[in-house]
Formats: sequence, C-alpha cells, structure tokens
Amino acid sequence: NGTSVEKFILLGFPGTWEFRVSFVVVFALMYTLTVIGNASIIVLVWRSSNLHTPMYFFLCNLSFLEIWYTTGVVPKAIGVMLGTSQTISFSVCILQLFFLLSLGSTECFLLSVMAYDRYLAICYPLRYSSLMNSVLSVRLALSSWLGGFLAISLLAFLTSRLTFCGPDVINHFLCDIDSCLALSCSDTWPVELATFLISIIVVVASCVVTLVSYMYIISSILRIQSAHGRKKAFSTCSAHLSVVTIWYGSTMFLYVKPSAQNSLDLNKIVNTFNTVVTPLLNPFIYTLRNKEVKLALGRALQKK
Repeated sequence: NGTSVEKFILLGFPGTWEFRVSFVVVFALMYTLTVIGNASIIVLVWRSSNLHTPMYFFLCNLSFLEIWYTTGVVPKAIGVMLGTSQTISFSVCILQLFFLLSLGSTECFLLSVMAYDRYLAICYPLRYSSLMNSVLSVRLALSSWLGGFLAISLLAFLTSRLTFCGPDVINHFLCDIDSCLALSCSDTWPVELATFLISIIVVVASCVVTLVSYMYIISSILRIQSAHGRKKAFSTCSAHLSVVTIWYGSTMFLYVKPSAQNSLDLNKIVNTFNTVVTPLLNPFIYTLRNKEVKLALGRALQKK
C-alpha cells in the first residue's frame, strides 16, 4: 500500500493514571447503558404489535446502528486509556475509519428518511398507510445502509493510498480522517477534497431533506385548529427533531469544512460526544418524549 508505517500509537486522553481510569469508568458505564438502551428499544418494538409501523421500523434500524457505532469506538478507547492496547495496525486503522464513517453516513440518511416519514404522516394522514407501506420502508432503510457504506468506500480507498513516513503517533483514541491527514507525508489534497465533497453530499444533502420535511411539517401543524391537535401532531416528531439537532450540529463541525487538518484536540472532544454520548441519548430521548413507547414499555413491565 505504499506506506512505511505499519502501525500507529493512539494517545487517547492525556493526564494522570487516576484521570484516565475515571474516563474508563465513564466510557464503560455509558457503553453499557447505550447497548442496553438501544437493544431494549429493538426488543420492545419487536414484541409490541402496536409499534409495528414504519416509524418504529426506522427507529429499530437507528438503534441497531447506534450499538455498532459505539462498539466500534469504546472497547478500543478503553484499551488505549488503560495503556493495554495503544497500538493499532495500519489496516485496522483504515478499517475502523471506514466502519465509523460509513455508519455515520448511514445515520444521516436514516434521519432524513425518518423526517420524510413524519412529513407523510402529518401532511397526508389519510393516505399515510398507502404511501409509506412496508415495501417502501424496507427499501428506504436498505438504501440508507447501502448509500452510507458506498459513499465512504472511495474516501477509505484514497486514505489507504496515503504515505506515512512518521511520526506514527495519533493524538486521538480512534482513527479518524483528520488524524490520518495530519500524519501523512504525501499530498493530502485529493483526500481533503473527497472528504469535503462527500460531506456535502451526505451531511448537507440529508440535512436539506430533513429541513424541507420539517418546514412542511411545521406549516401543517400551524394550520391545525385545536391546540390539542397541534400538540399531538408535534409530539410525534419532537423526539426525532431533538436527535437531528444534536447529530447534525456535531457532524457538520467535524466534516463539513474545507480543511481537515486543524483543531485536533477539539475534534477529539466533539468525537467523544458524537460516538459515545449521542448513541446513549437517543434511546432515552425516544422513550421519554414518545407516548406510544412509554405505554408499550409500561405494558411490558406489567407483564413481567
């Protein structure tokens, strides 16, 4: 692959041993809660017949994605902070980069699909069941997964062709595109251009679809006469809107920029929020702000 560096050293977070151990405890706790929370949503939707709708089908896809997204980061990050697994081979580094960016792109597409689903449900309530049928739901979810992984394939290939002559120390707890570009001794312009263009296509395009959908949603809600009707309509999409705001805010900061070789320490903090905190928040946002999920959870606990 044209590189003289066969492995990298991940620094993780600087600080004393006690400081790093406290980070390990927090990461392990958040990872456990993330897996339990998202897995619980999948099981709850699967066992509750009243939740067998396109909206919760997409939510299950999102929860499944979040489990793997955080799994691709936290176990290795814990090893890095404990000092037991600070090295990572070049091929595994590229594989982690490809895996995380692909899942992130898939999440962008899934969130835009979920926004489109809410648009049909609120703007065309009488025709919703025929417009968003099971076949279309499966096709949209499958397209999100395929689109996410295909979009990053070219970027991962270009990154794998970069030359690394040393140093081999990555100031991060994972392999991301910014860190690889900062260490490369070859011309990184093609990769930076590809990163920017793919970010525009994936992040901005999906964000535009989401924004346009919500423009129509808000317009339809404002035309509802009763306050109760407006509140009920908005409650069906408030959880999704919260997740969208959190996700796109951090993602645009990380990837939608002309140059990727700056603010690596700040990127580390934002990446922590994106890969560890956000997957934990999503199940709680959807359960605490969704009446149908809370009712289904209550019935499941009563059966227990």
